[in-house]
Formats: sequence, structure tokens, C-alpha cells
Amino acid sequence: MKFWDEIICNKVLLAAILGWVVAQVLKVVYILLTERKLDISRIVGSGGMPSSHSAFVGAMTTSVGLAEGFDSTLFAIAFVLSFIVMYDASGVRKAAGEQAKVINDLQEMLHDEVPVYLKELLGHTVLEVIVGCILGIAIGLLMFL
Repeated sequence: MKFWDEIICNKVLLAAILGWVVAQVLKVVYILLTERKLDISRIVGSGGMPSSHSAFVGAMTTSVGLAEGFDSTLFAIAFVLSFIVMYDASGVRKAAGEQAKVINDLQEMLHDEVPVYLKELLGHTVLEVIVGCILGIAIGLLMFL
């Protein structure tokens, strides 16, 4: 039972999870405000505003810095991993989503039957990543105040 108590009391882990949950809920709110439609599927979907990947790692990195010190090795590791996740979200995954859109368009032009669609909303714009990161930093700060 001690293991689960330690997991539940881990502020770094809780901040990261809360960052992800809040970002996913905000995606639904953002779509509701900008497109005037309620799309509950955004709760578990990737891509969109804000980046839940960035909120997740932003909250984790901020929490590690506050818990262990911003001069610690653990903070350095968290920071580097966060940078890789955010770079990937706005670079590689974004490009893969754009390629999926082109492939989907080609399938529609070439087939009479309904093609199998590739998922297009995979990555993020730089703005979505920045907003997600700021959200994560704010949540990390709130967890330790």
C-alpha cells in the first residue's frame, strides 16, 4: 500500500497528469468557442490547442525544478526531454499530419469507394506548443505554491 500512497502523493507526477487533463479539457472548450460545436472526442484526441504534450512535460519540468532545484541533474534531464517532446510535436508529428492530409486527398481523387483515412490531426503549430508549455508551467507552479 505504501507504493500507491507514494504515487498519489508525488507532486511532480500529479502536476504532469493535471497539465495533460486540463489541456485536453481546454481543447473541447477551444473548439466550442471557435467553431461553435461541442466535440467531446477532443478529450482524448491528439493535436489542437493547446498542446497537451507540452502541458504535460512543461508541468513535469517546472515541478522537478521546484522540487529538486533548477541546478539539479534531474531538472536538466526533464528540460532536455521536454524540449524533444515539444520539438517533435511541432515538427515531425505536424509534418506527418500534413502528409496524411495529402494522402487522404489523393485517395478521394483515385477511388470511387470510401477510402481508409489516415489521421490528419497529429501534431501542433508552434503557438499550440507554446500555449501548452505556458499552461504546464503555470500548473507546475500552482502545485508547489
